[in-house]
Amino acid sequence: MNTQTLFQMNTIFISIIIEALPFILIGVIVSGIIQIFVSDEMIAKIMPKNTILSVIVASLLGSIIPACECGIVPIARRLLLKGVSLPAAIAFMMTGPIINPIVLFSTYIAFGNSWTMVLYRGGIALIVSIIVGILLKLFIKQSPLKSELSSHTHYHSFKERIAAMLKHSIDEFFSVGKYLVLGSLIAAAVQTFIKTSTLVSIGNGPFSSHLVMMGLAYVLSLCSQADAFVAASFRSSFSTGSLVAFLVFGPMLDIKNTFMLLSTFKSKFVLILIVIITITVLLVTIVL
Repeated sequence: MNTQTLFQMNTIFISIIIEALPFILIGVIVSGIIQIFVSDEMIAKIMPKNTILSVIVASLLGSIIPACECGIVPIARRLLLKGVSLPAAIAFMMTGPIINPIVLFSTYIAFGNSWTMVLYRGGIALIVSIIVGILLKLFIKQSPLKSELSSHTHYHSFKERIAAMLKHSIDEFFSVGKYLVLGSLIAAAVQTFIKTSTLVSIGNGPFSSHLVMMGLAYVLSLCSQADAFVAASFRSSFSTGSLVAFLVFGPMLDIKNTFMLLSTFKSKFVLILIVIITITVLLVTIVL
């Protein structure tokens, strides 16, 4: 490995970290607010009992929280501990980084002020989340969380609540931060040694093009606020369906996000989730 290659990898690594950190901070702060200020009873009143309705409601909640795929993992974990069903929490985690206003607006700008790709991206993400939610309801019967400790401390003042929220957010930040660093380092190494042109060259067929763009999204590990501009650069080489696959799959699964999932959920569940999301995104976007 020469100095230039090492420098390139280091640059990519730092850019991924800098891009993700603000949204990690938002995620752990929102997680802290949910932990301290939102009761189990409040969650129970908001979320419908019906699986499909709860998935739709949870998916749409993502539109008001500007978190990326890393920052949303701690929030999803906190929702599960507060009693939100697994399909709804995972749907929120999958669609939050896609249908929030910042991401949809960046998609609109990247594709020449066109609403077509915005509607495809948001609509397909919602369809995928519903399908994945139903499958998780059918196949996962036990809690997938590694740890289910959740304190129920009573606070006597607003000041105590704020202090507890900040402490929880700091603990959560250092808990997930090491996985962000590890995932970002691996993503940087993969981007450095596996050239994008190599992947693009094998993605000529209608089926392979979807797989290549999904693989590219996983490898690049872009923040969902910026990935639309990269996708737009492939418009002359790839079909609309494969571009949508890139825009939907990347925010749901990438290298750094996988490590953060492994820090929160049991390995077997993460493997099942990866398989279900991959197959669902592939089939839905091929139909498109």
